[in-house]
Amino acid sequence: MKKNMVGWFEIPVADMDRAKAFYETVFNIEIAIHDFGETLMGWFPFEEGKEGAAGCLIIQESYVPSQEGTLVYFMSDDVQIELDRIEKAGGKIHQPKTKISPEYGFMAVFIDTEGNRVALHSNA
Repeated sequence: MKKNMVGWFEIPVADMDRAKAFYETVFNIEIAIHDFGETLMGWFPFEEGKEGAAGCLIIQESYVPSQEGTLVYFMSDDVQIELDRIEKAGGKIHQPKTKISPEYGFMAVFIDTEGNRVALHSNA
């Protein structure tokens, strides 16, 4: 395979406005809303040529927010930066900043406003 394995991710949400406000606050970004009729998506910022996968928030009948199942990791300069914004934005810290190892850095896990378990990773 010539590319990284993950090319796209979708985070189920029940309330797009609430989820959009949460993620924009935590990551200090803007999310673009796209309405495809029966599917509403909030696309995270993406730039070709940069590391990482593209993804979105999604409302669609078959998507249900959950703390179980696949875990998405957002990259960070220092996970503590985003962790410090989680509770103010309406989420909960599930696992504080934790050292994985000297070569793999740090991780943390939070629960978003929709009830999804989401992770952070940084080298610092």
